[in-house]
Amino acid sequence: MFAIQALTLCAALAGSVIAAPTKRANIDTTVLQFALTLEHLENVFYKQALEKFSLKEFEQAGYSANYYNNLKYIAHERQAALGRSFITLSSILEGVGTSAYLGGAPLITSKDYLTVAGSILVTEALHTSMQRSAIDEVPMANPYGTPLDPTSVYTLAAMFIESCPASNAALPFKPFTSLQVDGVTSTCEEPECGKPRNDVKREEDYACAPPSAGNSVTFTAAGDVAEGSYLTFVSGLDVVSVSGTVEGKNITAEVPMQAQGQTYVFVTSKSEDGKLVAADVAYGPAILEVNPPAPTVDYAESE
Repeated sequence: MFAIQALTLCAALAGSVIAAPTKRANIDTTVLQFALTLEHLENVFYKQALEKFSLKEFEQAGYSANYYNNLKYIAHERQAALGRSFITLSSILEGVGTSAYLGGAPLITSKDYLTVAGSILVTEALHTSMQRSAIDEVPMANPYGTPLDPTSVYTLAAMFIESCPASNAALPFKPFTSLQVDGVTSTCEEPECGKPRNDVKREEDYACAPPSAGNSVTFTAAGDVAEGSYLTFVSGLDVVSVSGTVEGKNITAEVPMQAQGQTYVFVTSKSEDGKLVAADVAYGPAILEVNPPAPTVDYAESE
């Protein structure tokens, strides 16, 4: 749909006040300033898109004037606190933001700060749902939000950062080595993959819909993957490792049934037992959208 260039943004916009925490009392400032960095990233992302693409271009791509107006609200809120499609990318960014706030919550010691972070988390989740709905994904694909640790969040955010002033202090995080989904997997929004909708001139067949549980997916790492490695899927409150088939830089495994919606995938040296251990991470995270299973309702429970 739309092509948008990488953002020229300093990930350490608030870097002068971010330092490696030496005392427990300093952790709140570190977490909140890191969250502010994400807000700056998303703010610039939306501003660039709205400056580059007009309402007419959005409508030609199949999106309503109401959707375009809602994007302005999101950009406004960001200021106050497409290769790949812009809409799809914005959905991914919002999902990462939601995971970042959720994952950072246990690190905050001040109840007042925690309330502020919780309030922003609600807005992040609303933005995520709106964008997922716009690309025909289930807004609430997973019953639970997916918390993500700061290092994983920074690894993902760093992909969108093109430059940073040399004078800025470094963030207290070192990104993991990169991992990418191999082959063609996409959301239903992509024109070459999307099913026709009555308000959009899309007549192409499904060609690259997201995988479902039980489907095999291959990931490509930045370096060779060690034999015996696992693909670890982080989705909702589940952390599930699956033994992978390794071939050079590639590793393949079946998507576990616990993975639903926007899922974060890592190559790990061990099978993670319900909790991701940073020391076990060799590559990742990669972001994989997974189709949720058909909903079921047990009406007997209401009797």
